[in-house]
Amino acid sequence: MKELVTVIIDRPLGSHHPKYPDLAYPINYGYIKEMIGGDGEYQDAYVIGIDYPVEVFTGKVIAVVHRLNDVEDKLVVCEVGKEYKKEEILDFIYFQEKYFEIEIEIV
Repeated sequence: MKELVTVIIDRPLGSHHPKYPDLAYPINYGYIKEMIGGDGEYQDAYVIGIDYPVEVFTGKVIAVVHRLNDVEDKLVVCEVGKEYKKEEILDFIYFQEKYFEIEIEIV
């Protein structure tokens, strides 16, 4: 996996899911154009550790969220030099991943 990736943020912190307006994003969420996910679309990624909305973020992939009951996985990206434990990552992404059976793989 690439050390650094650029995430295009299409759901910035504080925004709401386009199909599920009750779902607010407490973190920045977007996609990586250079990678294709299991659903055939650009690879989705969570950006953690940034507490303000951004449009684009370049950082390192620190984890893969394997959705065991879905066709796609999600990547977790943060600032270079930061590290997070699985429990901390889960705290950031639980708002959306609580609907899936997941395993978090630290990379």
